[in-house]
Amino acid sequence: MRIALITDAWEPQVNGVVRTLQSVRALLQRQGHEVFVISPDSFYSLPCPTYPEIRLAVTRTATVGAMLEDFAPDAIHLATEGPLCVAARRWCLRRDFPFTTAYHTQFPDYVSARSGLPAQWVWHYIRWFHAPAQAILASTPSIRRTLIDHGLTHVRHWGRGVDLQHFSDHGMRHPALGHLPRPIQLYVGRVAVEKNLRAFLQSGHPGTKVVVGDGPARAQLEAEFPQAIFMGARFGTELASIYRAADVFVFPSRTDTFGLVMIEALACGTPVAAYPVTGPVDILTPETGAMADRLEDAIADAVKLDRRMCAAYGRGFTWEASTAQFLRALVPLPPALRDAA
Repeated sequence: MRIALITDAWEPQVNGVVRTLQSVRALLQRQGHEVFVISPDSFYSLPCPTYPEIRLAVTRTATVGAMLEDFAPDAIHLATEGPLCVAARRWCLRRDFPFTTAYHTQFPDYVSARSGLPAQWVWHYIRWFHAPAQAILASTPSIRRTLIDHGLTHVRHWGRGVDLQHFSDHGMRHPALGHLPRPIQLYVGRVAVEKNLRAFLQSGHPGTKVVVGDGPARAQLEAEFPQAIFMGARFGTELASIYRAADVFVFPSRTDTFGLVMIEALACGTPVAAYPVTGPVDILTPETGAMADRLEDAIADAVKLDRRMCAAYGRGFTWEASTAQFLRALVPLPPALRDAA
């Protein structure tokens, strides 16, 4: 198939959305599909208010439409709710072209956390954006129920995977963490307000808190919590060695739809502590993670879990399965529409 993938989240951003799209695209291409990505790096862009690391493309519907016409896709997928995908959405609707969308981020809660606006206001936009899609791809049953509760019923499952070549319980443990007081409590992800990282850093469980990642809140949190270790962004085999060296992975976010880092940690044998919210409640089992309204309680329970069972469970999340689900959810353009384009 010739698949057009339009996304407002792309390199050099480092987040779960980008990693998901990159992983699925790579597998699709290895399977012989042609994937054309329209992303902000092809346009003039402006920094996103309150989050300058994210660039918002400035373009016209006709420009995005011309790119799609030149590619002549068999299927069109809009990955995000930003300006590029709004332009592609408008172009598709004008031509009665079917398209799919995805709900990667708890966007209403995200905007509320960063701006103070009521999340319910943002849901009006979410419903407007996704309603015309032939299918909305969602990663967990909780997100499916959330979308249905807000009137978006045409939802298809699209799970996530782990790069098992990098993330497994076999391999070295990062030497920088070997001498630290235990238990080592690890966070991996963006260092930003919507990740609720402060709740982790304020938690009272003894041991050492380690933060891997970067973001707009890092400088402030690093100054406020000098006892924590901030390692910056790490990737691949080095990141896997950090997961293995930790005694527990702490996932404090209340706004994620899935949480790729949780299944990466599990694949490395590290149990997870989290709040009982969307993402953790869909992924964790009693054998692989602990959830509680107090992070201290979740951490205390998680460190007791069997690392071998965590690793075995984590190996069950594959990008091959995720890519197959994505392909099944796509809606091909009828031949008459492709010819007309």
